[in-house]
Amino acid sequence: MQRVDFAFQQVMQYLNTTSQERTLWIADENTPSDIPSSVINVEVICNRYDLYLAFQKAGWSCEFNDFELHAHSDTSFDRIVYRISKEKPLVHHIINHALRMLKTNGCLILIGDKSEGIKTFSRKTSVLFQTPLVEHKVTGSLWVSEHTKSHQTSDTDWLDDQNYSELRTKSFDNGKTYYTKPGLFGWQKIDKGSAFLIDELPNMLGDASLIQGSVLDLGCGFGYLSVELAKYPIELTCTDNNAAALLACAANLTYVDHQGRVVPSDAGAELSSNSFDLIVCNPPFHSGFSTSSELTQRFLNQTARLLKPKGIACFVVNQHIALEKIALSYFRDVKLCADNGHFKLLTLQAPKI
Repeated sequence: MQRVDFAFQQVMQYLNTTSQERTLWIADENTPSDIPSSVINVEVICNRYDLYLAFQKAGWSCEFNDFELHAHSDTSFDRIVYRISKEKPLVHHIINHALRMLKTNGCLILIGDKSEGIKTFSRKTSVLFQTPLVEHKVTGSLWVSEHTKSHQTSDTDWLDDQNYSELRTKSFDNGKTYYTKPGLFGWQKIDKGSAFLIDELPNMLGDASLIQGSVLDLGCGFGYLSVELAKYPIELTCTDNNAAALLACAANLTYVDHQGRVVPSDAGAELSSNSFDLIVCNPPFHSGFSTSSELTQRFLNQTARLLKPKGIACFVVNQHIALEKIALSYFRDVKLCADNGHFKLLTLQAPKI
């Protein structure tokens, strides 16, 4: 039985009562992919490529980017509807721009669960907007707050968004520097699973000389695996569903002077079948505030489709994910290569598709 998403129901309730008001819907990663038909006078910005495709299919006016709100003029919207995101700098970024983009007497609607910080964000927004806090409990721990713009923004004390929009270089424990930014999972560190995978990749393949041909970094993030692979004689393709990841990965490949291809894609669904000799992947097992085994299965299904008949896929997953069992539905040859107590490394060969 599918869980009812009361937060999404609230979003749609507000969107369906906009009448002639120009409304902006900020659709973050928590938005379900089953998008209803479009609503008149509502524009959408989202940072997930799968959502962007779903919005387009349903007839919405939608932008896919890393919430690049600077492109929208001051005082241009009557209403902005936002189900709060997981990452605080992003929430602050959107609230700040909402105040700028709203017309006088325009309204920002924030929706979220108490456990996600909605009460704190609502209080901060009330201070920023210099208006009394108007909030109400919807059901359980789900809350909604409404914030009406009543002043101009020239001398506003903005919320700290850690310069959300800007890529910045950061030196990591391996002594290397990468471009990264808020809005990316683990943006301030190298993922330990990915580091384990790249360290053991020659052993997984049998020899480093086998890192060649067409290679796909599936779910590339800011491009750590891509940069490490760029030193080999390969044709590299990098995909991710997240707009911030694509920006950072492209910048990192440019930084190491590699001409890799960086493309938006929902787990590689937009790429041609039987295209890659090697696929490396550290698949996500979360989306927004939720976790989902369906994500892992989607990555496995696409990997089986994308891999050449004699190709090999190298995956790293958290120890609690039973990938070796799930993968047998998609591959004839599944091997557990290493387990360090936190992460497992597996090779997948002979796709059944």
